[in-house]
Amino acid sequence: MISTAKCRVALFVLLSATLPAHAGSCRDDIAQTQAQLDLAIEKDAGSHGWKRESLNALRSHQPTPRSLAEAEGSNGVDFTDALDSLDRARTANRSGDIAACNREIAHARSILR
Repeated sequence: MISTAKCRVALFVLLSATLPAHAGSCRDDIAQTQAQLDLAIEKDAGSHGWKRESLNALRSHQPTPRSLAEAEGSNGVDFTDALDSLDRARTANRSGDIAACNREIAHARSILR
């Protein structure tokens, strides 16, 4: 006959195996890189002086990091590439592909250097 203690240990092991693992997640790295990228985009957007307002700005649409990066033209190309990498990192993280997530984060961070 199986003891109660052994049943509890077995139940604990089974329940622990079904819990999502956050240790393998790169969510925090994505958030940190996104914050760094947002700051770089805002700094770059403010360094070029005054420009004509876009149609979206005239329609009172709030700017996003992507819209700011795209508005910068050739300077924003690298930033949109970094934003795309972070989008791919989020997708890889959701699917559990941590290696792909880390590659995309590394690519985004290389653009920030």
